[in-house]
Amino acid sequence: MDKVSGQKSAYSYLYPQIAVYDHRMLEVGDGHRIYVEQSGNPNGIPVVVLHGGPGGGCSPYMRRYFDPSRYRIILFDQRGCGKSRPFASVEANTTWHLVADIERIRETLGVDRWIVFGGSWGATLGVAYAQAHAGRVLHLVLRGVFLARRSELDWFYGGGAGQFWPDLWRDFSEAVEPGERHDLIAAYHKRLFSGDYREEVHFGRIWSRWENALAAIGSDGATGEPAPDYARAFARLENHYFTHDAFLNRDGQLLEEVPRMAEVPGTIVQGRFDMICPPRTAHELHERWARSRLIMVGQAGHALSEPGITQALVRTMDRIAQELG
Repeated sequence: MDKVSGQKSAYSYLYPQIAVYDHRMLEVGDGHRIYVEQSGNPNGIPVVVLHGGPGGGCSPYMRRYFDPSRYRIILFDQRGCGKSRPFASVEANTTWHLVADIERIRETLGVDRWIVFGGSWGATLGVAYAQAHAGRVLHLVLRGVFLARRSELDWFYGGGAGQFWPDLWRDFSEAVEPGERHDLIAAYHKRLFSGDYREEVHFGRIWSRWENALAAIGSDGATGEPAPDYARAFARLENHYFTHDAFLNRDGQLLEEVPRMAEVPGTIVQGRFDMICPPRTAHELHERWARSRLIMVGQAGHALSEPGITQALVRTMDRIAQELG
């Protein structure tokens, strides 16, 4: 296990802004069209980026972790979020639909094998994809590991993280009636899918603020008010997936099925003080996955933009590019 700490701005480690050379809306069935873009070197090493959430959407910032002279960078918005349509839809929107979408993208773009790069929910999805299509993965790069186990959901929505942030936990938990607080995912589900747009936005913002406030180690708990449509979509999609335990067949499935991706090399970058996805999960995955390398970043939380996390990810991608030639 390696250790990394970083004090400089995250931007000092990133590659300069990278222009998109191809973007399209891809029909994936079930009435869904997903936004896909490519940047960097069209003849470079393909890397597909899996954003977090579910529901977070991709960002131009995510292109900058990859040397554009070496990498063919593929970003996409998962079903229901970002530029994908229909927006905020949870119909035909499961982990396995998303895994199939990733394969559809690979086939459509003519990619044989690629690097899979994902953080938080993107790490969950990356592991699910690698277990289903191990032969297509050159390297699996994960950040802020979440494996969608009940214990992990209980940590964040059952009061674990609230022990460190009692003031913010009060705001999140006391937004619903006392008799519903034993199951906040269910309580928010009722409100996020009420059919009343204003109510859905209101509770979507509370849901989003709770997560955003805990993302970075330097947070003082203050967050800006998220845009209404974004907050509603983000909260609805997350809650939809968490209500259904990420549509896995059983609790702990992704950890149990690590042997299915045993031959895939991997790198895990984890913040030591991650309040959203505590390091225990990354460590457990690393111990079961012989071909993995765990980089534990000191003085870092969950956010992709934290300097130490950014530094470790950029160095990881540079190292992989050298190894792959």
